[in-house]
Amino acid sequence: MTTRQILSRIGQALIVLLITYTVAFFLLSALPSDAVQSRFGDPALGLSQAEIDAIREEMGVDKPLMVQYFTALGGFLTGNFGNSTQSGAPVATLIADALPHTLILAACAIGLAIIVAVLVAFLATLPGLGGIATFFRGLPSLMVSLPGFWIGILLIQVFSFQLGWVRIIEPGSVEGLILPTLTLAVPMTAPLIQVLIRSIDETQSRPFVQAVRARGASESWIFWRTILRNSLLPTLTMAGLLFGELVGGAVVTETVFGRTGLGYMTAQAVANRDTPVLLAVVLIAATSYIIINLVVDLLYPVLDPRLRPSSTNRPASRTTSTAAPTASSEERTVRS
Repeated sequence: MTTRQILSRIGQALIVLLITYTVAFFLLSALPSDAVQSRFGDPALGLSQAEIDAIREEMGVDKPLMVQYFTALGGFLTGNFGNSTQSGAPVATLIADALPHTLILAACAIGLAIIVAVLVAFLATLPGLGGIATFFRGLPSLMVSLPGFWIGILLIQVFSFQLGWVRIIEPGSVEGLILPTLTLAVPMTAPLIQVLIRSIDETQSRPFVQAVRARGASESWIFWRTILRNSLLPTLTMAGLLFGELVGGAVVTETVFGRTGLGYMTAQAVANRDTPVLLAVVLIAATSYIIINLVVDLLYPVLDPRLRPSSTNRPASRTTSTAAPTASSEERTVRS
């Protein structure tokens, strides 16, 4: 990807972020709710309506909607996300405290999902396994149908309450990651397996794979050295999409396990109608989604030399067949 293309993608990303923020702001503003009234209208607090109106004026929520929009947008551009209507704390501070926990959970979950997807795809496409391969091919349909909250509750019941292997109350930093990572990884693994198996099936039918197999290489060698490398691009795309959606999955997972993080904070903000926090979470989710997909695009030429800019300068007669160079390279490796 050239510098011009990268700058173009960054410009598109900024436009997407602006549209996302605008849509989220007006949708949240249209909800039949009042965060100030919900927070301070409790009779137990003993506040009069005049005092509540003064709080509303201090927070700026009594101004016209367009004035609130541009004020909030200017604050976001300068890194000022405002204050939480529930706790009064700066939203930036709340995000800074919660985001690292969610990023660690997301990284562990996507890493585990990729490892499991590769192993299952290997067993599902390895010739000669018969019913075992059929079982692993049908496994994604089962995994994708399991609700995340049900997986979390089942894991807690079995591994924490029944077996006592993992503490759910006051666990250690590593111990507290085990069950949430499994809960978040299961539904993510299913689409990765499906895409990878489909890509492997297409790659196995290509002539260069048949040429390597004819040289006497083992199926395991062919898979790990030839087929997998040429089947990763669709899986990498899917992994980027899934990583961008992890905030939604973290809401359920962190709520089930009572884990501090962006997902748990989002659930609390929804319950308390905390609009500044929700806007910040939406913008962070959109930003992470855009960054991850940009990184995926940059990794394409690294995994596939045919996508590198230098390949466009080759004569057409030499670029009409992309399988032949790979096949001859693998044949030389097997022959040696």
